[in-house]
Amino acid sequence: MRIGIIGAGQLGQMLGFAAQALGQHCQFLDPSPEPPAAAAGPVMQAAFDDIEALTALAQACDVITYEFENVPVDALTRIARGVPVYPPPAALRQAQDRLLEKRLFDRLGIALPAYRAIDSPRDLQAAIDVIGLPLVIKTRRLGYDGKGQFLLRTAEHIDTVVELLGTSELIAEQWVDFDYEVSAIGARNVAGDIVTYPLTRNVHRDGILRESYAPADNGPLAERANSYLRRLLEHLDYVGVLAIEFFVIGDELLANEFAPRVHNSGHWTIEGATTSQFENHLLAISNRPLGKTDMRGYAGMLNLIGEIPAAARSLATGRLHDYGKSPRPGRKLGHITVVGDSAEQRDRMLDETIRSVTRSLPGEGPVS
Repeated sequence: MRIGIIGAGQLGQMLGFAAQALGQHCQFLDPSPEPPAAAAGPVMQAAFDDIEALTALAQACDVITYEFENVPVDALTRIARGVPVYPPPAALRQAQDRLLEKRLFDRLGIALPAYRAIDSPRDLQAAIDVIGLPLVIKTRRLGYDGKGQFLLRTAEHIDTVVELLGTSELIAEQWVDFDYEVSAIGARNVAGDIVTYPLTRNVHRDGILRESYAPADNGPLAERANSYLRRLLEHLDYVGVLAIEFFVIGDELLANEFAPRVHNSGHWTIEGATTSQFENHLLAISNRPLGKTDMRGYAGMLNLIGEIPAAARSLATGRLHDYGKSPRPGRKLGHITVVGDSAEQRDRMLDETIRSVTRSLPGEGPVS
């Protein structure tokens, strides 16, 4: 099968490598002159909203997918008239707008923090009055990795929010003093079959995912998270891999956001699961039977941000994935996965990797 992938970053690269193992052929579209996915297949250099290039990609492929959320939905809808596009553009439209996303969670009975739409300073004051402080103020569109948001602790900082983010197309969300964060990842194929992965526990710093641990050791939470995940997959008539990020507060589970694509917190599945999230995404969009999601042990993943230190290339344990990207502060350049026979062994292996590679203690940021 010929698969067209919009976006040729590291997620596209890993999809391309998985496609090769499945005997599928990928072609990518990306404006970057040095895209990571070029290592896994030919790349058409064009803007994501170039309808002529998108049409040419669609004509050359049997199915189209994408590796990130900021693809123009209208352009996808146009090419979907001639070739299947998965995940469906209607699902992407919900994920691109945080207000639509929250309202969708509400309709489906998926628990989430309190929120309000913000289109003026008056709306912002009303959110303070109704929800209380602190509040997380976010742009409704285009924010990722902590960008496009501001933590409002006091009403005196309203002017700062207005200066940084403007006064329209914002959303105010209740600040959640959570215990930890988890993600539920699953896949649904064209026939409607669904598989889910064990729950993953995540550690973020500065809005960027740093470490993931799977499985998250909590049966009841995993059952509830995966029930929410199935509810969303079925409602959206979804095809492909989808991830929902949650806050955990005691026994409570609150949805933060969903991603209509393969997800950074699922990178551990390449070594740590019978079938990786990348393989299952490709199987789903080509309507093949989905692969088993059983774990091969206890998995941990460390993101490499800004640089890949020399120590990462001489690991005693673990597997380095180098995306082939130029170093830049805050940029995801690669990741390391470890798999142990127990949670204790996994944690010890990942802790040793963090110390040797980033020269920092587990749970801290890298030493500058």
